[in-house]
Amino acid sequence: MTIMPRTLAGRTILVLLAGLVVSNLVGLLIYAGERNTALTSVAGVTVAGRIAAVVQTMERTPPAARAGVVCSQLGPDFAVTLTPETAVVSSEGGWRSRLLRSTIRDLLDDPAPERLRVANDGSPFQSAFTDVMERCMGSRMRAMPGMMGMQGSTMTPRMERMMWTGRSGKILRVSYRLDDGRWLNFMTISPQFDSIWRSRFFLAFFVMAVVVTVLSIWAVRRSTAPLALFAWAAERLGRDVNAPDLPEDGPHEVHRAARAFNNMQRRLRGLINDRTQMLAAISHDLRTPITRLRLRDEFVDDAEQRGKMLNDLEQMEAMIAATLAFAREDGTDEPRRALDLAGLVQSVCVDAADVGCDAVYAGPTRASYSGRPLALKRAFTNLIDNAVKYGGQARVVLEAVQERFVVTVEDDGPGIPDSEIERVFEPFYRVEISRSRETGGAGLGLAVVRSIVRGHGGDVTLANRAEGGLRATVTLPQT
Repeated sequence: MTIMPRTLAGRTILVLLAGLVVSNLVGLLIYAGERNTALTSVAGVTVAGRIAAVVQTMERTPPAARAGVVCSQLGPDFAVTLTPETAVVSSEGGWRSRLLRSTIRDLLDDPAPERLRVANDGSPFQSAFTDVMERCMGSRMRAMPGMMGMQGSTMTPRMERMMWTGRSGKILRVSYRLDDGRWLNFMTISPQFDSIWRSRFFLAFFVMAVVVTVLSIWAVRRSTAPLALFAWAAERLGRDVNAPDLPEDGPHEVHRAARAFNNMQRRLRGLINDRTQMLAAISHDLRTPITRLRLRDEFVDDAEQRGKMLNDLEQMEAMIAATLAFAREDGTDEPRRALDLAGLVQSVCVDAADVGCDAVYAGPTRASYSGRPLALKRAFTNLIDNAVKYGGQARVVLEAVQERFVVTVEDDGPGIPDSEIERVFEPFYRVEISRSRETGGAGLGLAVVRSIVRGHGGDVTLANRAEGGLRATVTLPQT
C-alpha cells in the first residue's frame, strides 16, 4: 500500500503541497533564526549601553561614595550591587551571552577579559530583584506593608512602579571588576521574545495551504483534462473508426497531439475503406468469370464432372460473399442505439429453434444496452450456429457481472485443441481435426464475431469444458 495517488492530477497536487510545506518551513526556520539574532542584537545594545554607562559613572565616582550610587541605579528590570566578590563565577551561556559580552567590551574600550563576566541565571528575576531592593532600602523596606503583602503600604509611587513594572523572566547577570578590586554586579532580564510558532501563524499557513490546494486542483485538472480526452478517444476509436474528430484547441502541445490523433484516425479510416473497396472490386470482377463458368458447365457431358464444377463454383461464390461481408463488418456504418440485449439473444435462439436446432436461452427477460443490433445479432448467430453444428445443441446464458454483460454459449461437441483455440479467430483458418470441413464455412465466422464484439469494447474467448464440449464467452461493457 502506498500513499502516492495513482492519478497524474493527484500526484501533481501532492508534490505541489509537499513543496509548499517544505519550502515554507525552511523559510520560516531561517526567518526565525535571523529574527532572534536581530532582536537579541538590538536588545543587547540597549542593555550593554546601560551597563557601560553605570560602569563609567562608578569609575568616575570616588570609591567611598560608590556604595550610595549603586542603589540609585535601581530601576525596572535592572538592579546593581557592589560586592567584594563577583556574582558570576565564570562566563557561560549561549550565543546571546557572548553577543552581549562583546558589545559591552566595545563600549568600554575593550577592557581585560578577566574583568568582565556574563552568564545566564535560571532563577526568576522578580525574587532576585526584591532581594536587591531590600538590601538597598534596609529596615524601611520591611516596614512597608504594601511591599510585604500587608495592608497600608507606605511605599512611594516611584518605588511601587519600580517593584511591579518589572516583567517576569530569567536573570542575565553581568559582573565587572572596578579599579578598587570590588565587583559591580548587574542583574537584568535576559532578552525574551515571542515565539514565531503561534496560532496566528498556523492559521495563516492553513489558509495559504487551502488557497494553494484549490488553485492547484483547478490548474492540474485543467492541464490533465486533455489526457483523459485522448484516452477516451482512443477507446472510442477501437469501437468506431468513423467517430468524429477530436477538437483541435487548447495549448500548443495539446493542439498538436489532437491534430496527430485525428490524422491517424483518418488514415485508419482510409485504409479500411480502401481495403473494402478493393475486396468489393475483386468480388465484382470474380462474379463475371464465375457466371461464364456456370454457362460453360452446361456444355459438359460428364454429369459427375459437371456436379464437381458446380460445387466448386458455389464454394467460390460463398467465399467471396463471406470475405466481402467480413470486410464490410470492419468498416460498418451502422449507428449505435439503445436495444434490449436479452431480447436480441433470445430471438436468435428462437430463430435457431424454429429451423429445428436445439438452442435454449437462460437469463433475464430484459437487459438495456447501447450497441449495433444487426452486428450483434450476426455475432451471436455465428456462435449459436457453430455450437449447433459441432456440438449438437447450444445452451445460451446471459448474466450481468460487475458492470458487464457476459453471454456464454456452450455445446457438447468434441471441443478444440488448446493450441488451436486462439488461431480459430484468424480469418480463413479452420480446425481440421475436430471440425468437419464438410459442415464448415470459409473460416470467417469467429473472426467476424471477434471483430464485432471488440468493436463494442468487449471481447470473446473460447475454452474447453471439463465435462466435454466448448464454451464461448462474450463480454460486453454495460456503458
